[in-house]
Amino acid sequence: MGCFIVPAAEAVVTTVVAKAVKSKEKEKEKETVTIQTENRMEEAVAIPTSKKIGWLSKMLWGGSGLLAFEHLWHGEVVPFFPFLTAASNKEDAIAMLHEMSTVGTTMCLVVTGVWALMLVAAKSISKKAIVTDTIKQ
Repeated sequence: MGCFIVPAAEAVVTTVVAKAVKSKEKEKEKETVTIQTENRMEEAVAIPTSKKIGWLSKMLWGGSGLLAFEHLWHGEVVPFFPFLTAASNKEDAIAMLHEMSTVGTTMCLVVTGVWALMLVAAKSISKKAIVTDTIKQ
């Protein structure tokens, strides 16, 4: 019914935050990461925070867009007011709000959790890449 609205709202927030963080990143120097290898200390440029938040934003926008299309396909979203067919009567509106609070929130938590795992994997991969590069030299 309206479960895609919750991730779309989170996507709006993350997009705004990413743009704000990106404008602040332009003002300061690039972050570097120091990694201890067997022979010496290595420095590498870290992935910017705005880019990491952008990943979450893109995941949320993609999922919300796909869900909105699916709801449109099944006739639950219409191009005229009230846009969501469930909002036309009280009983359906209550069911829609329940779905938004349960399913929509769960989708947000799952996508944000997958994003957190992506951050951990990206950090691990970048450390391994630097260590491997140092060993080859």
